[in-house]
Order: sequence, then structure tokens, then C-alpha cells
Amino acid sequence: MTKLVNIDAVQTRINDYLANKLESLPINDEKLLAAMRYGLLIGGKRMRPYLAYITGAALNTQERDIDGIAAAIECIHAYSLLHDDLPAMDDDNLRRGQPTCHVAFDEATAILAGDSLQTLAFDIIANHDFSETVSAKRINLLRHLVNAAGYQGMCGGQALDLAATNKAITLAELENLHSLKTGALLEASVIMAAECSHQATETDKKQLALYAKLIGLAYQVRDDIIDITSTEEELGKPAGSDLAANKSTYPALLGLQGAQEKADNLYQQALQALATLPYNTQSLSDFATFIVSRKH
Repeated sequence: MTKLVNIDAVQTRINDYLANKLESLPINDEKLLAAMRYGLLIGGKRMRPYLAYITGAALNTQERDIDGIAAAIECIHAYSLLHDDLPAMDDDNLRRGQPTCHVAFDEATAILAGDSLQTLAFDIIANHDFSETVSAKRINLLRHLVNAAGYQGMCGGQALDLAATNKAITLAELENLHSLKTGALLEASVIMAAECSHQATETDKKQLALYAKLIGLAYQVRDDIIDITSTEEELGKPAGSDLAANKSTYPALLGLQGAQEKADNLYQQALQALATLPYNTQSLSDFATFIVSRKH
């Protein structure tokens, strides 16, 4: 049963899984495969896999089942960063202290690497060696991943983000944007892990989804705060990039103090959602604390 709740252990485990997955692919185009490896394996905090593993630990799931979920979600996350950094999107040249993929390779290769990592996520869910019980739930897992990654989730949120550039939007519109762009994949990390549990009731799953939604918003509020309070060295990318791009942010709408209060309020609501659950959710509580106190 899942006991893996140490972030370093999670990073090692998921990096090994992803590296082995890429290694198993036939070499059609070496440059494209190298770009996929670059986008997927250089750095990254692996917060979404960590969230999946600690949710699995709370619900007494099997580690092998969470492996497939964590890997698929990280592939979606990595692909989204490759595309977000492109000149047509956020036009960033630095990611995790390294040149972005389209700078290290070229724009066409970065686009194809993102496309390939996206489809690799669905390949993993379709073919991973899940336990017998979870294997029967592949369609449900795919459904959750589709909802989180596509038009209904992350991609839709990114479109709203681009549309909101250089214009004022309301707080409600900003929250909806980030619930889709950032929150949906964090929610999927929790919901898909809960899908692997024999113990979680539908009510439990709803409370876990609420927790994930709240920390997803808190994550973005904190992200907006550190974008203007941290250095480029701390961030691994240009500081103040949202301000320079004239994007609506929580500090812009609420002020720095108001944004911090918003993050704290979301944090407290997330803890309240966890308090209703009959499991040891200390790691999930600690994760929420990390979200609202992180510096980068």
C-alpha cells in the first residue's frame, strides 16, 4: 500500500518512471525525443505527482496505481509549459533556470514535443500496469484526465488567460480562469488518486475535490504574489513577467495585502474540507501549507 509521502522520494520515483517510459519509445526522430526528454525531465518540483501520492497514501491505495496517474498528469503539465512558453503564447525564454524548449531546440520542435507529451499521457493511462480493480476504471481515469486537460479545463483556462491580457477582468472571471488553467490539473491529481481507492465514498471524493479546487486557487494567488516579490534567481524565470505582460492578477485586483488575505482564506477553507474526512490527511494539510507559503 502507498506510503510514499516524502517529496524527494516522489521526485526520484516519478523521474525514474518517466525516464524509463521515454527510453522504451522507439527512436523515430532523435531531435524530437530529445526535446520531449528536455521538457519532461529537466527540473520541476513534481507537485502534482506528489499530491497524487499523498492522496493515495491517505486513502490506502496501491503505489503502482498512483504511478500511472502521477506520470500521466506530469506529462500533461510538462506539455502545457512547452506550449505556454512559445512566442505565440507567453513568449518566455527561461524556465526552471534553463532556456525554454523552443530556445534550446526550435519552435516547431517545441510544438511537436508538447503534442507528443500530451498523447504520451493518454498512452500511460491506456497501457499502465494498474491493479485489476483500477484497470477496470481506465475509462473513468481517462474521462477525468480529458476534463482536466482539454477545453473544459487547462486549455480553456489558457485561452481565457490570453483573452484577458491587456484588459481588466473581474475577480470572479479571474477565479474561473485559474480554476481551469491551474486548478483543473491539481484537482485531477486528487480525484484520479481517489478513484483508485476502495475506501473513498462519493462524499469523500467531493470533499477531496473541493480541497483540491481551493488549493488550486490558493496556488495561483500565491503565484501572482511571488511573481512580484521574488527574484529571477528564486523563480527560475523572469520576475514580474505577469506585470510586464499586462495580465490581470490577484495583487492587481486586490492589492498585495488583499491577495495574501485571499490566499489565507482559501487555505483555511481547504483545511475545513479535509477536516470532514475520516482519514489521516496530515500530508494533505501540509501540502496546503506549502502552497500558501512557498517562495517560488
